[in-house]
Amino acid sequence: MLWEADTAADPYAMTPKRVLVAILRGVPLAIITFSCLGLLLLVRLIERPVYGLRRPITPHITQFVCRAAFVILGIKRVVRGREQINQGALVANHASWLDIFTLNASKRIYFVSKSEVASWPGIGWLARATGTVFIKRDPRQAADQKRVFQERLLAGHKLMFFPEGTSTDGLRVLPFKPTLFAAFFEPELKDVLYIQAVSTVYHAPQGYEDRFYGWWGDMDFAPHLLKTLAATPQGWVEVIYHEPLKVSDFANRKTLAAFVENQTREGLVQTLENARRLKA
Repeated sequence: MLWEADTAADPYAMTPKRVLVAILRGVPLAIITFSCLGLLLLVRLIERPVYGLRRPITPHITQFVCRAAFVILGIKRVVRGREQINQGALVANHASWLDIFTLNASKRIYFVSKSEVASWPGIGWLARATGTVFIKRDPRQAADQKRVFQERLLAGHKLMFFPEGTSTDGLRVLPFKPTLFAAFFEPELKDVLYIQAVSTVYHAPQGYEDRFYGWWGDMDFAPHLLKTLAATPQGWVEVIYHEPLKVSDFANRKTLAAFVENQTREGLVQTLENARRLKA
């Protein structure tokens, strides 16, 4: 079940100026995104038969698009901490569709997403093309999904999980679902894998409510995209990489999930508090 806010998000009134700003940002963003998507698919035709699961070329195209998106949008991106170089996966809080750009711009990763996303216009096409792993919330398919995780992780892919299971307003971290960590404790993986928690913190543009960039509950994608494109000035986002953890140092999936949940939450809360003190 999706998390629901206690109050509805404030409406965002579009003025002629804001519509113009949205067009001036949206058009080049769409051109770069979908032209590079075409290039990625062409390169993948060669990359797949030569390298199989390995993708030594196409992730660089994805990363270029995501970094270019922040330039076009005018959103500043700040990265803190050491990005993991060990074999393993990453987990992060989930605040918005912007997380796709934010986390891909910082590191070459592959998202793990619910299967419904594959059918979403635009986002679904991009997700499939960039190697997203889609999972179904069906216990009967748990074994097959665990096998896919193992194959991708052992191939050197950095899988990015959102253990909350849904997105929030960006001001809190929901409990992490331990079931998502089960695959890490397979005999073939637990002694070689590292897990890194990531706190993604969005700072609203001046004059807007703190949860401006959050996308949650039953919010429609198009209006949220439009208000994000139109915001002037824009805000900024911080990506905090926490210390990587070796899976074998934890007794089970529940203790690992609880630990990285606490890391992620502390990173979010502390960063927001620091930002509020600077404003005061």
